[in-house]
Amino acid sequence: MFSLRYFAYSLWIHENDLMKALILAGGKGTRLQHLTQDVPKPMIPILSKPILEYQIKLLKENNILDIVLIVNHLGNTIKDYFKNGSDYGVNISYYEEEEPLGTVGGVKALADELNEDFLVLYGDVMVYMDLDRLITFHKEKASEATLVVHPNDHPQDSDLLEMDEDSKVIAFHPKPHESGVYFHNMVNAALYLFSPKVLEYLPEGKSDFGKDIFPFLHKEIDVYAYNTTEYLKDMGTLDRLEQVSADVQSGKLERRSLKNKQKAIFLDRDGVINPDYDLIHKTEDMELYPWSARAIKRINKSDFLSVVTTNQSIIARNLTNIKGLGEIHKKMESLLGMEGAKLDDIYFCPHHPDGGFPGENPAYKMICECRKPKAGMHLKAAKKFNIDLSQSYMIGDSERDTGAAQAAGCTSVGVRTGHGHKTSKLKPDFMFDNLEQAVNYILDEPLKGIVEEVSERIISRNYKCISIGGNSRSGKSNFAKSLEIALKQKGIKALILSLDYWIKPKNERKSDDRITDTFQFPKLLSALTDLIKGKTIEIVDGYQAHPKQSLKNLSVSLDKYDLLIIEGVPALEPDINNFSDYKIYSFVDEKIRKERFQSFYRWKGLGEKEIEDLYQERLNTEVSYINRHEIYADLVIS
Repeated sequence: MFSLRYFAYSLWIHENDLMKALILAGGKGTRLQHLTQDVPKPMIPILSKPILEYQIKLLKENNILDIVLIVNHLGNTIKDYFKNGSDYGVNISYYEEEEPLGTVGGVKALADELNEDFLVLYGDVMVYMDLDRLITFHKEKASEATLVVHPNDHPQDSDLLEMDEDSKVIAFHPKPHESGVYFHNMVNAALYLFSPKVLEYLPEGKSDFGKDIFPFLHKEIDVYAYNTTEYLKDMGTLDRLEQVSADVQSGKLERRSLKNKQKAIFLDRDGVINPDYDLIHKTEDMELYPWSARAIKRINKSDFLSVVTTNQSIIARNLTNIKGLGEIHKKMESLLGMEGAKLDDIYFCPHHPDGGFPGENPAYKMICECRKPKAGMHLKAAKKFNIDLSQSYMIGDSERDTGAAQAAGCTSVGVRTGHGHKTSKLKPDFMFDNLEQAVNYILDEPLKGIVEEVSERIISRNYKCISIGGNSRSGKSNFAKSLEIALKQKGIKALILSLDYWIKPKNERKSDDRITDTFQFPKLLSALTDLIKGKTIEIVDGYQAHPKQSLKNLSVSLDKYDLLIIEGVPALEPDINNFSDYKIYSFVDEKIRKERFQSFYRWKGLGEKEIEDLYQERLNTEVSYINRHEIYADLVIS
């Protein structure tokens, strides 16, 4: 077995050694102004090295050692720098155009030397990717021409294409695009893997792949699109050059290589990115929440991928077809692209398990593995993009999204837009008002430092029980969950016990109740005593976070846990904090707490006057009382 694997590996190395790479290095870079007056565009330095050097080193890493540089403008500068390539462990030869031949002419001129599959790179594109994956894709598809593609943050001035479910190119839209028409944000990334067959369709003289060849080539031969989230960015403008330089310095290029595990923020669509008008099946009904593009743009600038996973039973219900859904997604992608945001990929489930809808499409009426709360779409994305699901998040507005997150092993994040988890029995790990708040929390990691400090203290002192108290909407539950996740990563299993389970049913509460009277305190203290003694307790949940939520009964024990985290408004009451080894008080500025309070009760369905009256009532009867709990705390977090 070892010898066979070694033989296969040796054969793969040999095949890559035979492959030529052509780099189009003749660009003048007119948009870079003074920077290219005396230096060819591909020689502009990025952290003291020309972009061409990064490309040559990438090819060497992937055992592509035979490189041809196609030069014209100031070509001697390139020749003098790289010579024959021996200093880089490769063999470099040159083809010098007597006059500029566009992106095609130089490739066509080398036709007699191209008897095997070959790569074409543009010398002004910073690229760092796993070329082995590209080559494998090309061979598995038996592709005659493979174009590397990706969504980008400026699709309006890029060449765009469309592909079918097998990644075969079915349409190509060179810039400039027709106004008033929506397109998928799937951009030609200017890196190609061609078979010699392509050469038959290339004219001699000056022409351009994007403008003159690709719009018709897919109609003549098998052209496939390889969609990758890896780093490919042209540095044709001063702004982009600055961004590329920053990304190289930060190490983003290497982190984005699919040889390395990736992280993703999975997004539900309806009710998260766009308002949910119930089974959206018309393009005109697709519109974005005002914060969606800002939030997704933040994801794009981070180390997370942005991936949509959405149930779309409109196909099974026959409200539209796959093409119709594609048109809806074209509009969504276009609207995001206009604001500089992109989705790295979109996965949808067209199925529905139930029959009986008028005019339904029986081909899609089935029990499948992709419909949330199953994790099929997440697993498919994880395989394609080498995603570590345990380091990823799922943001959604329904119980199905939370279930899919749990099935995939992601952290679940709920939002109060759309369905807003109003009827959910499964509680997401975190809950926020909208997508922007959720993304900001994930990326800013506001509790990271204090969570790390507390988790180390818990481990070093072998604490068995801690309490987290503070006023309503002060961030207690988010801190408790962040702490639980951090401890889990260190091998400590913590059980969060929310004291909200012992809030009296609404019809048993009085407006002038003290906080201790709002809870079923005798039952609460009895349950805590039994739990800590090792007994299993039965909790009859009397509290509905939302009026539409069902009450549920729970059976809880500490058998499988190392730590108990008691979390809730009265968690630092003396009778409760006596159970704890460590006590934490969560505090937030009253202006922020009021905003959270108002938002929470809007979600619950209260009117503005009701909310203000309730806020003032709680301010008088609860807030000042709970503020005094700070004196019992070992640590105050803000």
